[in-house]
Amino acid sequence: QVQLVESGGGLVQPGGSLRLSCAASGSNFHIYNMDWYRQAPGKQRELVARITITARTDYADSVKGRFTISRDNTKNTVYLQMNSLKPEDTAVYYCHAFNVVTIQNYWGQGTLVTVSS
Repeated sequence: QVQLVESGGGLVQPGGSLRLSCAASGSNFHIYNMDWYRQAPGKQRELVARITITARTDYADSVKGRFTISRDNTKNTVYLQMNSLKPEDTAVYYCHAFNVVTIQNYWGQGTLVTVSS
């Protein structure tokens, strides 16, 4: 069982930056692919960024060049650095973990990011 706790959300002006963190409990963090999803009001949850167990990264087209996902396996933590934020980035951001050995999924409870002037 893994528990995921997100932090770092808040209110930021357009063009600003935020860094989200997701801390995972338990062991074997290194065998989890880690994702950030987001869900805006009235919209479906969408994948924002992924970092695999080999540190390969993928991004949604809408955030490429602005967001960076990274992980620190010594701290059981994944990060999402968000720069040049736009109002359309406003959403609840969720951390997701996928165990590549047991094929189990885990979700955090989400952190709200609001981009507004």
